[in-house]
Amino acid sequence: MQPDSRAAAGSGPDAEFSRFVAARWRSLTHTAYLLTGDFHEAEDLVQTTLARVYPHWRRLRPESAEQYVRRALVNTNRSRHRRRRIAHLLFASVPDTRPVPDDGAGVGGVEGNDALARLLSALPERQRAVVVLRYCEDLSAEEVADVLGCSVGTVKSQASRALAKLRTDARLAHTRPSGRPLEAR
Repeated sequence: MQPDSRAAAGSGPDAEFSRFVAARWRSLTHTAYLLTGDFHEAEDLVQTTLARVYPHWRRLRPESAEQYVRRALVNTNRSRHRRRRIAHLLFASVPDTRPVPDDGAGVGGVEGNDALARLLSALPERQRAVVVLRYCEDLSAEEVADVLGCSVGTVKSQASRALAKLRTDARLAHTRPSGRPLEAR
């Protein structure tokens, strides 16, 4: 199939989507890694999300595209998490889900991110999404509420509960995202 002349010339929605993916891939994969705890699953999650977003790309406004993709990423992860829970209930033995060691080329190879992902995996799904978006992606409470489709109060209460749980974990003393203390903002 021949690409249309606009895409071939580097303009139009397809080219815009390609530029967006190229510019945001690492950040989206990092967020997905913190949500899933596994680099390979994170890449799959981002690819699945982008495949779901692509048909709607032409209708998105450029200023809201990233927020739309983040929301889709979180929702796709929720769907993945639900399917995984069903598989855990259906099978007597669950396959090994420990993270696969990475060669250091991607975000999974960073020791601090791996430790943080293990800590986050102990949180319920919604609390994990709030912590990742609020403290790792540095979104405001209002932006997180918009991405998750909930109220600012819900974001604050989920963050408070998550941080309280994380503070009780002795491993937290050794792992802090971006060298910043984990505290409610």
